[in-house]
Amino acid sequence: MKYALLMYSVEKDWAEADEATREKVYAAHGRFSDLLRSRDAGRGGEELALTSAATTVRMTADGEALMTDGPYAETAEQLGGFYLVEARDLDEALEFARALAGVEDIIEVRPVVEHPSA
Repeated sequence: MKYALLMYSVEKDWAEADEATREKVYAAHGRFSDLLRSRDAGRGGEELALTSAATTVRMTADGEALMTDGPYAETAEQLGGFYLVEARDLDEALEFARALAGVEDIIEVRPVVEHPSA
């Protein structure tokens, strides 16, 4: 079964991080990617740009698409990236998430809905 590991953190901290801190975080993600490769569990993932680069599209009551700069919601933590993993079950997906603990502030583990016709 596929799971999305959604990584949330305070992006202001990342934007203000020095090069040594960034290198440490990237190295930790490199080790995590190695773990996924060793278990043939990685199915994709990416770092996301800061929310200041986001554009949100909403439908109005009139059926028009309204576009606004910025994220969908103002929150204390922002979605900064994700991994898509293949896991036997939720326990294994949570094991992967624990391996990221300490690298990212919050890791949300969410099952992916797989449609048979896709």
